[in-house]
Amino acid sequence: MAHLAALRAENFRCFDRLACEFGSGTTAFIGDNAQGKTSVLEAVCVLLRLQSPRTTTLTELCRFGQDHGFGLSGDLTPAAASLRPATGPESGPDADATAPEPPCTLKFLWHQGQRRLQAAGEDALGPSRYLARSAVLVWMGNDDLALIRGPGEGRRRYLDFLGTQAFPAYRPALLAYDKALRSRNRLLKDDRPDARQIAAYTAPLIEHGTTLTQLRHHLVTELKPWAAAAHSEISENPAESLEISYQESATSDFAAALAASHPEETRRRLTLVGPHRDDVPLVLNNRPAAAFASEGQQRTLALALKLAQARLLHSLHGRPPILLLDDIFGELDPRRRNALLRALPPGSQQLITTTHLEWASSGFHPEYLYRVHQGTLSPAY
Repeated sequence: MAHLAALRAENFRCFDRLACEFGSGTTAFIGDNAQGKTSVLEAVCVLLRLQSPRTTTLTELCRFGQDHGFGLSGDLTPAAASLRPATGPESGPDADATAPEPPCTLKFLWHQGQRRLQAAGEDALGPSRYLARSAVLVWMGNDDLALIRGPGEGRRRYLDFLGTQAFPAYRPALLAYDKALRSRNRLLKDDRPDARQIAAYTAPLIEHGTTLTQLRHHLVTELKPWAAAAHSEISENPAESLEISYQESATSDFAAALAASHPEETRRRLTLVGPHRDDVPLVLNNRPAAAFASEGQQRTLALALKLAQARLLHSLHGRPPILLLDDIFGELDPRRRNALLRALPPGSQQLITTTHLEWASSGFHPEYLYRVHQGTLSPAY
C-alpha cells in the first residue's frame, strides 16, 4: 500500500486551485471553521476511493460558479511493507512479503456529469483498475456520532465503505444491487405498474442482494473482534463490552420475503425488504447503545468502529490505511484523545485537520503543517 505524497485540485469546493505535499507520517491543516480544511481531506477521499464522505452528488463538489466540473490528481509513493498489527485477531491473507507498488499518479476528472479516470499515464481506466492502483483509507470525523445515534443508513454506508476496500466482489455487488433497486422502485411508482417489468428487475435484485448480504455478514464477522478490542483500549474499562451484528430486514430467503411484502410494497410503491433496509445493531453492556449509552460512551463507540476499520484493512492488506482525521482531537477529552493516539495503527499516514493545536502534546511535530484560510493553503513552517 502506498502513501499519498502530493495532492492537486482545481475548482473543488472552495478552492480555485490547490497544491500541497504530504509526509509519510503526519500532515496537519490548521484554521478556523468553514475555511476549507475538511475539503482537503474530502478531495483525498474522492481521488483515492471515488466517493465523498459528505455527499453522494459529485456536482456539489464543484466550486461555486464552476459547476461544469473539477479536477483532482495525486502522487502515490510506495510505502515499505509492514507487519500485521501486533495485537488483535488475525484476519486475511499473509501479506508480509508483498512487494511495494511502483510510484503512480492518479487523476480524477469530472466534467459536465461525466467522470474520467487516469493512472500512470493510462487514459480512461475503469473504476476497478483505477482502484486497484490506489490506496485504502479510513475517514474519522465529528459526525461519526451519527453511526451510533442515527438511522441504519449511516451504518450501512460505514459497512459499504469498508467492504469495497476489503473484498473485490463487494463493489460490483453493491453497484448492481443499487441499480436494480432504483429501476424497480421507479417502476413501482408508476400509476399503472407493469408486473412483468418489475419482475425483470426483481431477479437481479435477488441475485445481487443475496451476494451483498452474504458479504456483509462475512464483513461483520471479521469486524467484530477488532471493534471489541478497539473499544476496550479506548474506554479503558474492562467492564464495558461492545457487540455488533448484522440484522437483515428480510428473512434468510430474500425471494420469499420479497413475495410476502408484495401487497404492501404495491400500496407504498417502494421496495420494502432487502440489504437497503438492513442494519448493524450496536449493543453496549447488553443494551442498545443509541438509547442507553452516554454521550462519552457513544463517542468512544464511534472511535472504536473507525479504528476497527483501520485494523481490519491493515490485517487484510498487510499495511495500514491512510487515516483522514477531520477535527476530532480538539473535541475529545484528554483521556480519550491519548487513548486514540496510542491506538492508531503504527506506521500509518495521517492527515489531520484542527482549529487549534492546544490539544497537541509537546511531542506533536507533523512533517508538514499548513494554515487554511478562505480557500487558500500556506505552509505554517
